[in-house]
Amino acid sequence: MAHHFKIKKNKADEFVAYFMYNSEPIFWTEGYSSKAGAKNAIESIKANGPDAETIDES
Repeated sequence: MAHHFKIKKNKADEFVAYFMYNSEPIFWTEGYSSKAGAKNAIESIKANGPDAETIDES
């Protein structure tokens, strides 16, 4: 599996959703107090990500 989402707890005991590629985190969300919050973030990324605009500020 080249890419996937992973939910882990951080040092502040919050749930964080990570987007992983080849076992390396590419990006992650803010911390959530519940696992449901992290799962909702993943669903939002899946739903809104494909149509997200790319802004090049280089």
